[in-house]
This record gives sequence, C-alpha cells and structure tokens, in this order.
Amino acid sequence: MNRDLTYVPRYYFFAKGSSEGNTPLNAFDGALIDAGVGNFNLVKVSSIIPPNCQEGKGIVIPAGSLVPTAYASIISDIPGEIISAAVAIALPKKKDVPGLIMEYSARGHKEEIESIVRNMAKDGMAKRNTQIAKIISDSVESKVKHIGAAFASVMLWY
Repeated sequence: MNRDLTYVPRYYFFAKGSSEGNTPLNAFDGALIDAGVGNFNLVKVSSIIPPNCQEGKGIVIPAGSLVPTAYASIISDIPGEIISAAVAIALPKKKDVPGLIMEYSARGHKEEIESIVRNMAKDGMAKRNTQIAKIISDSVESKVKHIGAAFASVMLWY
C-alpha cells in the first residue's frame, strides 16, 4: 500500500488579537479569541511559506482542527505597558521556491515591532539567496491594564 502522507499547505492568512485576562493563560486565550482562532489547535511551525502558496480569503476551518501556525505573542502584567506582536511574510519572485515568515514580539509600539520583523524577513531571504517579490506584514498593539496579551500569526491551511 502506497500512501503519500505529505501535506503541504496551499493557503496562508493573517490573524491577530489582544486581550486582558485574570491570568497570563487567560489573557493569551482571549487574544486567540480576539484573533478569531480561539477554537483551533495551533501547531507552532518554523516559518516557511510553501512554494505557490496563496493568500486564503474566506477559508472556513472546522473547530478543533490542527492548524500549522507561525506566531509571535507577548504577555505582560505591568499596567500601562505597551506590548506588540508582529509577523511578516517575504514572498519570492520565483513562485516555485519557498517564502519565509518571521515573527517578533516585544514591549513597544506596533510600528517599531513591525519594522523589525519586516527587516528580519529581508535578512532571512538574503541568507537563502532568494529574491523578494514583496513583503507583507501585520501587527497588533495593546496597553496593559492588569494582565495583557498580544498575538500575531500567519496561519497555514490546505
């Protein structure tokens, strides 16, 4: 019996959110809910966009699915602190080679964090000697009240 167990995602999409919670885990869970991905089992992956992968629009993923995800998150319990998470995708000029996802989170405003993650994507593609067609990114920022979390991701799907 010959079974091909290779599953290569064909679609990607961004998801981001932030939340407050009574505990760090509740804050993180709230950020997932805010991002619209709170009912999936996220499987953290290293950050490769498969060749020919396209942006997925209107994809419906069943609740409870195992979803490959590259993500950045940050949790803080310092009231007034600004926390941010960002992700960037570097898409290659040649469609038949992989692209790259980078993720970054830190204390600070989302514009700064997003700029850093975009530069990380440029550096990663340079190390791969891969020309970039474009870089797209997304980020989220939150001002902590009690215990806050910020989450930004690139979800992959089949």
